[in-house]
Amino acid sequence: METTSRLLRLLSLLQTHRFWPGPELAERLGVSARTLRRDVDRLRELGYSVEARRGIEGGYQLQAGASLPPLVLDDEEAIAIAVGLRTATSGSLTGVEEISVNALAKLEQLLPPRLRRRVDALAAAIVPFAGRGPTVDATMLATIAQACRDQERIRFGYQRRDGAEMERRVEPYRLVPAGRRWYLVAWDVDRDDWRTFRVDRMSHVVSTGWSFEARRLPARDAAEFVREAIAATPARHQAVVTLHAPAGSIPERVRFIADGPLEPLGDDRCILRAKSDSIEWLATDLTMLGVDFEVSEPPELLEQLRILAARLAAAARPPEAF
Repeated sequence: METTSRLLRLLSLLQTHRFWPGPELAERLGVSARTLRRDVDRLRELGYSVEARRGIEGGYQLQAGASLPPLVLDDEEAIAIAVGLRTATSGSLTGVEEISVNALAKLEQLLPPRLRRRVDALAAAIVPFAGRGPTVDATMLATIAQACRDQERIRFGYQRRDGAEMERRVEPYRLVPAGRRWYLVAWDVDRDDWRTFRVDRMSHVVSTGWSFEARRLPARDAAEFVREAIAATPARHQAVVTLHAPAGSIPERVRFIADGPLEPLGDDRCILRAKSDSIEWLATDLTMLGVDFEVSEPPELLEQLRILAARLAAAARPPEAF
């Protein structure tokens, strides 16, 4: 095995960040323990921080360094990253789009034609939902995530549903993406209780340096806690809709607007009690379910559906001949 390809193989194994016993690593590479030590020294010269443990149970493990050295990716990893970067260019995080485009350009320059074709095929088949929902600053999200990891209290400004501004102090637990929004699950220090916070309503997030012991969340996980909180939150608009399909056949996305379980109405229909803060989004979400439906209430939803129907009908008309 040539030295260069052997070093790449060694780096690929070490980048799993598991601890590799020396004899096992040498056997994988088909080299002696002495050659393995020389190869590890070469990686260190290139900027990789490789920890070595001596003795009978000795071995090697890649550690985080002061700077980011080059990464070695296999074919599937390169494809996954390229597709993910393309999707990130139209996401709900502000400040990420341009960075994603730059990183994608660097990666695609290095992809061989066979992998580039696979990335293009996947990207063409994936249509990200770029809605008009609220966006979240990526830097602020990273600050919150780090505080969750380090169990450090944060304080921030928060806009309530009624528009009132206030300062909150919390012990952050987890971030949860739900639909078109991000939520923070946290212990509210001043209210002595668990709360969820919409991240797009947060501002001026500051780490206080005050550490805390993690508390037991009163739910199976953070996602379930957010689902329960959303379900218990009153919405600006409530609707009663008859869906012309069995309850079991309705797409899973109905959970984003459903205010409770679907109610079967015979074998081929069911009742949906829906809620939303936006009548426009509620009308759009209903049409995206892919089934026929009738709206019993409210009148505002019927009017919004008429507006949407007229807009779609106009868009579907063939262009006028010149």
